[in-house]
Amino acid sequence: MPDLAGWDSFYVIIGSSAAALTGLMFVVIALTGEVMASPAAVGTIRAFSTPTVVHFGGVLLLAALLTTPGHTLLTLSGSTGLCGIAGLRFTRWVVVQMRRQTEYTPIAEDWMWHVRMPALAYVALVAGAAGLWWRPAPGLVLVGAAALFLLYIGIHNSWDAAIYVSVARRAPGKRGTPPE
Repeated sequence: MPDLAGWDSFYVIIGSSAAALTGLMFVVIALTGEVMASPAAVGTIRAFSTPTVVHFGGVLLLAALLTTPGHTLLTLSGSTGLCGIAGLRFTRWVVVQMRRQTEYTPIAEDWMWHVRMPALAYVALVAGAAGLWWRPAPGLVLVGAAALFLLYIGIHNSWDAAIYVSVARRAPGKRGTPPE
């Protein structure tokens, strides 16, 4: 597809950023394991950290898909559309996990950053994939915006996780820390 020609640098940048941030999330999760050593904490990690890694992985996958040479309109639209649909299904899974875990009561901001915004990004991805058939240039912009939005959502959520871990580690009487 000739419309993809100018997008290589964009996807190399966000793809490598997503890959690096995925590695950092593994560090955050390892630190979380030290602070929150209860079996119920696994559900909390599953509900709040797993989606962040999946969003970063989705951005990395999109970067790989959109820089793969030889795409036709069908393969590009189909692969990005499937990513969006999979993301929407995953968002439903996140809702179930957030309700199932018992260690933390999600506030409105959690629902916004872990459910609503990712759902919006994945809907934009599906819309961009469909838009490739009628107007390829705006469709590619929508796909790129969705990927960048997922990257920012992941950055926000990983920052929240890092702050939570650092506060939980320093708070006296919290699980996993000795009382002062």
